[in-house]
Amino acid sequence: MERMKLSFRWYGADDKVTLEQIRQIPGMHTVVTAVYDVPPGEVWQKTSIEDLKQQIEKAGLHFEVVESIPVHEDIKLGKPKRDQYIENYCENIRRVAAAGVKCICYNFMPVFDWTRTQLDHVLEDGSTSLVYYQEQVDQVNPLESDSDLTLPGWDSSYSREELKQVVSEYQAMTEEDLWENLRYFLQRVIPVAAECKVNMAIHEDDPCWSIFGLPRIITSEENLDRFLKLVDDPHNGITLCTGSLGCSCRNDMVKMAKKYSAMGRIHFVHMRNVQVLENGFEERAHLSSCGSLDMYEIMKALYDNGFSGYIRPDHGRMIWGETGRPGYGLFDRALGATYLNGLWEAIEKGDKRQ
Repeated sequence: MERMKLSFRWYGADDKVTLEQIRQIPGMHTVVTAVYDVPPGEVWQKTSIEDLKQQIEKAGLHFEVVESIPVHEDIKLGKPKRDQYIENYCENIRRVAAAGVKCICYNFMPVFDWTRTQLDHVLEDGSTSLVYYQEQVDQVNPLESDSDLTLPGWDSSYSREELKQVVSEYQAMTEEDLWENLRYFLQRVIPVAAECKVNMAIHEDDPCWSIFGLPRIITSEENLDRFLKLVDDPHNGITLCTGSLGCSCRNDMVKMAKKYSAMGRIHFVHMRNVQVLENGFEERAHLSSCGSLDMYEIMKALYDNGFSGYIRPDHGRMIWGETGRPGYGLFDRALGATYLNGLWEAIEKGDKRQ
């Protein structure tokens, strides 16, 4: 059986974590990155894509996963300019495919890609992590936010008035409207992805419930079933994010890992552990006993059902005095990568001895 491919997110030349450091993590295969200096909806320059490829391959790694090519808000809102933005998206698929990319992670979340209430919550062991507490979210009204936007994770490129406008447009939509706009998008991009032999892997909403009255639809097993049927093509798949889905007790991560890997529709996995709380969740170390998720059983479900795609250790804590991009330091993610490697090897060898 083909082995899963361990990967690591890298934010380009400005990232404090270097390719040389990533290369030294045992078993590392693929660097997950993107072109970050182009506004959403625009076409990436071929030279920028090629430059990423050359840097990564020079470091002895592979450039096979893009996270992400952002979906322009006009596409999600179903506005008149969406057709041009979708064509630009298709062109980006063609361009990254020409550079050897095999998987594209993206999301269809209105306005906010992810929401947390604190990026440096101190855990009992002295490490810091990202957390979400509902009572803190409830104190925020995005229509009254100042230019700093109040909560971490929000796109600071929006002015106060721009944020008011886009939030009010989404609040006027229903979930069914968003489903229809997603269908429209998929019916145009999946044929291009299939032609280019690229797997599209949607990322679930983070967290997996509605915030600020905005429609959110990639949230549960029922909705993932519906999503996969919108365009029933093997290139139309998911990024199984254990943290985004696992922060809700209604989502059975082991069951979902089994089900969607058996279907061949998991193309990318974000593995992180979370402690589910009555009022939200805290991101924790990858070890199963540190949080609410059974990382061994999730990995075993993937292995048992033939998963051979890309896995990356998702958000890490800040440990050992490291500073940098919250969730994306080197040390704890490297520990997570080693842990995932160890789980996979143990499962693999145990299977061969049966």
